[in-house]
Amino acid sequence: MAEKIIIDTDPGQDDALAILLALASPEIEILGITAAAGNVPLALTEKNIRKVCELAGRADIKVFAGCDKPMEGALVTAEYVHGWTGMDGATLPEPTMPLQDKHAVDFIIDTLMSEPEGTVTICTLGPLTNLGTALTKAPKIAKRIKRIVSMGGGLFEGGNITPAAEFNIYVDPKAAKIAFGCGAPVVILPLDVTHKVLTTKPRVAAFRDFGTPVGEAVAGWLEYFERFDVEKYGSEGGPLHDPNVIAYLLKPELYAGRECNVEVETASELTRGMTVADWWGVTDRPKNALFMGKVDADGFFALLTERLATLR
Repeated sequence: MAEKIIIDTDPGQDDALAILLALASPEIEILGITAAAGNVPLALTEKNIRKVCELAGRADIKVFAGCDKPMEGALVTAEYVHGWTGMDGATLPEPTMPLQDKHAVDFIIDTLMSEPEGTVTICTLGPLTNLGTALTKAPKIAKRIKRIVSMGGGLFEGGNITPAAEFNIYVDPKAAKIAFGCGAPVVILPLDVTHKVLTTKPRVAAFRDFGTPVGEAVAGWLEYFERFDVEKYGSEGGPLHDPNVIAYLLKPELYAGRECNVEVETASELTRGMTVADWWGVTDRPKNALFMGKVDADGFFALLTERLATLR
């Protein structure tokens, strides 16, 4: 039986690859994709989701626009990484598939209440604003979630927008705190994992070698997206973040981590958005998340390449 998921996202080139991987995987049933403001404003993220779905020939996917700003404070975006469209590097036509009328928060609540308890996984690829808002509006949905699988945070790798904080958590730390503390099972794919899966030239070339519109778009996105991190880190390629969420669902054996307590700092000006993971068990705080630390990078890219090659 296919795993039922809701993808909550803010595309972003790496988000686009995560969506494509999910669309290319028959083991996954996408109940809907919800847009949040993050990498770029909401008006672009909801459009980018629909562009990606149409690129994959899946105009049947339901897409919902959600929150246009974090639960508290002003929106922080990342055009300096992703470009002004959020998906610079490949030019896709304007989408023709409709945006659903229902708000993303209401879709999340209604879906969790209508599907059997413990059958829907929430995959968060951006700031967790929509999920945090849904849990605040309808706390009873927490016990109905199968698990939350989230790309965000960092431990030994620190942060990528501040020394302490990873972007997705930094944009809306209140929402992340609510989601990680809601009582549902949580799996976190942090920078400690994503910085190990690098878009090297041979790996990018493998996508272009498909000779398909999907392959061309993916290669273009990655060549644009990696330029920022290659310059920043001096690595042989840029880290590929968000597809790890979907890859984990498909092949959890590619990853290793440990159950630990993870708290999110919301108040400190210095460490706002920091994921404080008690990796070594030095506190008595209860374990609330499976925090990943290792990944088989070659296995990850083999899966991603194999699946995306099936999209025509």
